[in-house]
Amino acid sequence: MKSITVFCGSSLGSDAQFQSEAQLLGQRLAEEQCTLVYGGAKIGLMGALANGALEANGKVIGIIPTFLKKNEVVHDGLTELIEVESMHERKHQMSELADGFIALPGGFGTLEELFEILTWAQLNRHQKPIGILNTDGYYDELLAFIHKMVDKKFLRPVNLDLMIVSSSIDNLLEQMANYTQPELPRWT
Repeated sequence: MKSITVFCGSSLGSDAQFQSEAQLLGQRLAEEQCTLVYGGAKIGLMGALANGALEANGKVIGIIPTFLKKNEVVHDGLTELIEVESMHERKHQMSELADGFIALPGGFGTLEELFEILTWAQLNRHQKPIGILNTDGYYDELLAFIHKMVDKKFLRPVNLDLMIVSSSIDNLLEQMANYTQPELPRWT
């Protein structure tokens, strides 16, 4: 993959492992000569991710809405910074530039971005791999709830195959490199 969009928190979270894994993912992407595309902030896991890639001489593209840039959260050391007007435009740009997606721990924004990109895959708007780095079991309860959605017939079992989940960066990247989107049934 030439570029991966990463969704993650603008906070560091409660566990130092979240920050170290974000930084390591940035480093690994740089080592693989894979461009990091992310939200453009210098704070939280977003900043750790970008710094990890930059410290390993990687290419980092940040996409940030004007209103966040004005709040002075923008990372000023990126390879490229794209300023957009809205969060919707940000997600569109992030999707267009990506060959795949990874979600790290985060809050509402991270979940919203993850679920939107999963929905687009479900609707066959893209066939790109979607990874979830399940650092320290962060996503365990969410994944259990998604399985409940299948059990209660709000999702088809094949939709689970739209997500690649791993607690290992290398395993996640390997699975994403070998990803083929499942055959999705037509809506009836």
